[in-house]
Amino acid sequence: MSTGYLSVKETSEVLGYSEQYIRKLLRSGDLNGEMIGNRWVIASESASEYRCKEDTEPTVTDHARRSASKPTLKALSFFSGCMGLDLGLEKEGIEVLLACEVDAAARKTIETNRPDIALIGDIRDYSAAAIREQAGLSSQDDIDVIVGGPPCQAFSSAGKRQGFQDERGNVFLTFIDLISELRPKFAVIENVRGLLSAPLKHRPHEMRGSTDLPLAQEEQRGGALLYVIHRLKEAGYSVSFNLYNAANFGSPQQRERVVIACSRDGERLPYLTPTHSQKGLYELPKWRSLRDALEGLPKNGHCFVKFPEKRLQYYRLLKPGQYWRDLPMELHQAALGASYYAGGGKTGFYRRLAWDKPSPTLVTHPAMPATDLAHPEEDRPLSIQEYKRIQEFPDDWMIEGSLLDQYRQVGNAVPCSLGRAIGRMLVNHLNGVELRVFKDFPYSRYLKTDDISWELEVLEHAHSSSVKQLCLTLT
Repeated sequence: MSTGYLSVKETSEVLGYSEQYIRKLLRSGDLNGEMIGNRWVIASESASEYRCKEDTEPTVTDHARRSASKPTLKALSFFSGCMGLDLGLEKEGIEVLLACEVDAAARKTIETNRPDIALIGDIRDYSAAAIREQAGLSSQDDIDVIVGGPPCQAFSSAGKRQGFQDERGNVFLTFIDLISELRPKFAVIENVRGLLSAPLKHRPHEMRGSTDLPLAQEEQRGGALLYVIHRLKEAGYSVSFNLYNAANFGSPQQRERVVIACSRDGERLPYLTPTHSQKGLYELPKWRSLRDALEGLPKNGHCFVKFPEKRLQYYRLLKPGQYWRDLPMELHQAALGASYYAGGGKTGFYRRLAWDKPSPTLVTHPAMPATDLAHPEEDRPLSIQEYKRIQEFPDDWMIEGSLLDQYRQVGNAVPCSLGRAIGRMLVNHLNGVELRVFKDFPYSRYLKTDDISWELEVLEHAHSSSVKQLCLTLT
């Protein structure tokens, strides 16, 4: 991810708070920044991750399932957000009985749209037996699927990568424990690409110089995922995973996520079956575009945050699919400010989306300088209505909370098409349907992200490092 830097004024504009309040957040450490001279500089990814809640207590109380019926295929959903993954499962006939979510706005979204399902809060407050009770299940009822996307910031390459040492990472392990106790037929875990490379224990880069001790085994690349795999296999589950671009499953968005699929019977689950490809590979339909996603969406009634006038002057010079490099060269430095000297391609600066391509990955705020998501033609960021279309939520699916709350929920969601691909794979496996195999299909931009080649590479790297460490010790 490209790193952009914001002034206090710019941060106040994109977050919607006064400059005085932004300085207060910086002094308290609630917002990460650095004093350069007598001025604060804030990394844009820090501002984009920050969220301020007027009411920290959930206004929707936990409750048991309000329907007594028991569907054929039963799922429990954890870290549910605004239920993008769950909607995909529903379309394949898997009914969610319980949602688990702590975010106040997301809880309101769940309650508004699915009031009859059970709703619980912090996963650490519930035993396996209590979760069954809330979902209306007896100790003998079989659970078909447990799904969840544990908080990803602990593993994101844009953050501190504290992994399981981070409180959010520890919730990940609680989720693994619950899978082991609840014993569903299948478990599905969704997470960011950074999980593939996250170590079990992180050593800051400034402590990796030539004079420092070599990285220990627990500090090696991929250690966190190896630990998760070990815990799941220890519980008797098979494990397969890959990094998937949602565009390959019909989503009008290029969004890459790791999906780990586990089976209680020990039989390895297949990879997801693509329905689309970038260039029509295997005679599949080509990726869906932004134009496809927004077709039929009314032009009026859109809700969106605004770009500051300083940035709008540059947007007015750009056409669909263009970004800052397409501005006149003499304007580059003025448009980017201090970020002009930062490394990377900075492709998210002054980015207008293209009509004929999928959207880039939606973020939690479409007007952050380093990750702009501007309308192809209008001088504004994408609206929340357009966000919903790109993530494939029904137009009548209510997203609750403030506008920033809504952007955050939809920006963090799993595209419904990816959820549907997961559900389709599970249902087909249950029914013994033999799936079509697409040999060497490019599921993402990256190589060696499937469980087999990934594990070989990680173990080879760990072995090489161990040999190197031994040599250093002997000399």
